[in-house]
Amino acid sequence: MSHPVPPHRTCGTAEVHHRLLERRLYQHNRIDIELFTSRFQYLGGADQRTSITVIPTVVHILYKDDAANIAEVQVRSQIDVLNQDFRATNPDRSKVPDVWNGVTGDARIEFKLETITRTQTQVAAFSTDDGMKSAATGGVDPWNTERYLNIWVCELSGGLLGYAQFPGGPPETDGVVVWHRAFGTNGTAAAPFHFGRTATHEVGHWLNLFHIWGDRLDCLGTDQVADTPTQQAPNYGKPTFPKVSCNNAPNGDMFMNYMDYTDDEAMFMFTQGQVVRMQAALDGPRAAIARTTT
Repeated sequence: MSHPVPPHRTCGTAEVHHRLLERRLYQHNRIDIELFTSRFQYLGGADQRTSITVIPTVVHILYKDDAANIAEVQVRSQIDVLNQDFRATNPDRSKVPDVWNGVTGDARIEFKLETITRTQTQVAAFSTDDGMKSAATGGVDPWNTERYLNIWVCELSGGLLGYAQFPGGPPETDGVVVWHRAFGTNGTAAAPFHFGRTATHEVGHWLNLFHIWGDRLDCLGTDQVADTPTQQAPNYGKPTFPKVSCNNAPNGDMFMNYMDYTDDEAMFMFTQGQVVRMQAALDGPRAAIARTTT
């Protein structure tokens, strides 16, 4: 039986990140990736990546009961959302406040659905322990994570909508996880997470974007992006513009950014600075996947 829809967005990426930081190799990888990203930003590397990057994508559906065995049309609706959001062609982009129209970014990334796998499991609900990513723990092993974005869609516990692994982590667990009721725009997708934005948020993490408030609550957090305002904490629901924190008046928080925690219909933009970080990931730690370009 599916769990009830939580009252607000929850993401397990920071939890997974801190768990992996206990491993020295991951620490070193993350330092190298951020140094590469800084050089890429400074040298204008994104200006050299003018083509469209096509990311081959595999969706793994895990289900114990029929409800979680979502239909192909639901999967394809999610791929459509990803392609709109990462190309800034989403219709609700028109809702971006005028003050930020000039910094809205087209990531020049498209997603190609390669296949859908279906696996029945005896696990009632998975968590952030990566159990869904291995057949040995009731999940399904990923396709080659250097060639494909793997997305696991399953039942999740604890009100969790999804999580991702930042670049630099173990290849056997690399990819994105999304609760089936927050995936796509039809089928089991449930309000207020039925616009496909959970996957957009988590793929942003997979491409090395941090939460926009920097995962601190003292106005000292940073997402390492210059064109996103400093904000104190995550925003939930559907805030009214402007929403001020951390002395960021008059425009306030960029709560409509995909990397905040607002409801699906309240988030509809990446910034150009975030695009540069994603392009750096595609030029560096995700380069093997990013070779497929047009």
